[in-house]
Amino acid sequence: MADDDRSPEDDFQELMRQLFGGAAGDFDAEQLSRLSGMNIDPAMMQAVMRQLQGAFAGADEGISWDLAKRQALHIANQEGLGVTAGQRTDLDQAFSLATLWLSEATTISELPAPPATITRGGWVEATLPVWQELAEPVATSIADALTTALSEQAPEDMQAMVQGAGRLMRTVGGSLFASQLGQVVGSLSKEVVSGGDVGIPLMPDGEAAILPQNFADFGRDLEVPEDQLALYVATRELAHARLFRHARWLRLHVISQVTDFARGVHVDTDALEDLASRFDPSDPDELRSAIESGALLPARSEAQDAALARLENLLATIEGWVEVVTETATSRLPAAQRIAEAVRRRRAVGGPAERALGSLVGLEIRPRRMREAAAMWRAVTDAVGASARDALWDYPDLMPSAADIDDPAALVARLEARARGEEPARDELDDALVRLLAGEVPEADGLDEQGRGDDEGSAPDDHRPV
Repeated sequence: MADDDRSPEDDFQELMRQLFGGAAGDFDAEQLSRLSGMNIDPAMMQAVMRQLQGAFAGADEGISWDLAKRQALHIANQEGLGVTAGQRTDLDQAFSLATLWLSEATTISELPAPPATITRGGWVEATLPVWQELAEPVATSIADALTTALSEQAPEDMQAMVQGAGRLMRTVGGSLFASQLGQVVGSLSKEVVSGGDVGIPLMPDGEAAILPQNFADFGRDLEVPEDQLALYVATRELAHARLFRHARWLRLHVISQVTDFARGVHVDTDALEDLASRFDPSDPDELRSAIESGALLPARSEAQDAALARLENLLATIEGWVEVVTETATSRLPAAQRIAEAVRRRRAVGGPAERALGSLVGLEIRPRRMREAAAMWRAVTDAVGASARDALWDYPDLMPSAADIDDPAALVARLEARARGEEPARDELDDALVRLLAGEVPEADGLDEQGRGDDEGSAPDDHRPV
């Protein structure tokens, strides 16, 4: 086709092909000038094309997680503070003493690697892979919904162009989400005190860490001696890391429950279509604001409410154990109770970054039943001792359920009966399991492929592994 025969639409589609084909060269100025026939400002379009092509080149799945990392590290490293030799020495000493005290409070073994003092940037580097795993289902949902909404809003004669731009639009939504996630993680890096501070297993397996910059900020208003605060935080961090190192299945259990919740997040199509009808690719601030505020996420469904309740019970069970073990280990500290209450309040309220994370994925990671779970663990410890208590983490089927948090006396009675060598009373689930093993009933008859029931992965009342 001769140049004189080309229409503005042809020129625009050619630009789309250049962009989606990954061409990084300059766009044809004469070609851009002809876009005026479509009432498109060529200078604006050239700037948009360059920005998008440069930012999203190579993003095969449309979500630039590298962008999230750069954004998070930029925020985390703004103050440029490292770990001083004095801070490292003080916290290393706290970790050493905390290790000894913790070994007296729990039978769960020590970590294979020494705990560390890390910078905010180091925390971002260590934890971002888990954040990405948790956020990816929501990012994909937003990106796909944006593509669909823009396609539905486009006029009939522009459908071919919109279909060609589908990957670009998906990339815009996904990358804006990634950018917001980077801001949240970067802001969190300025708030968290230790690796397990958020409550989910963010650090690599078997690693414990404290962030000295944030530790100093946390203790500033508590009016307790810094050495006592360091010992308490170190003990709590080691307890959290030891638990996840011991119960290898627990990490996957927590992550899968969070991602299962996130996969149930659907975008509010009405809000998104309204946004798409006035979306300007050269000015993505409105879309960015909608993503950041959570305006695109509708109210939780009943299934999500149930998933959230299961997750909160799981996190409360973990946090309750950590609290009880830490309480026992730090009983020598005069200020231990004051510090523990400050930690509980901090976890219950959450900071600005944690609330922003809730707006992004629709999930506030709070152990709302931690006090009840801690009371359960204290009752178990008093009744059967630390060894039998800690053995409940040996297998998934042994872990206390939500019903045990509600009624610790029933759990204690079962554990005491087992300690006396008494066989607990059989129930319907026991009978179904026997029939299943005998080949008398199909797997789907109330049991999953591992022979467990539907109650949050709990085993029969005797909590014996199959």
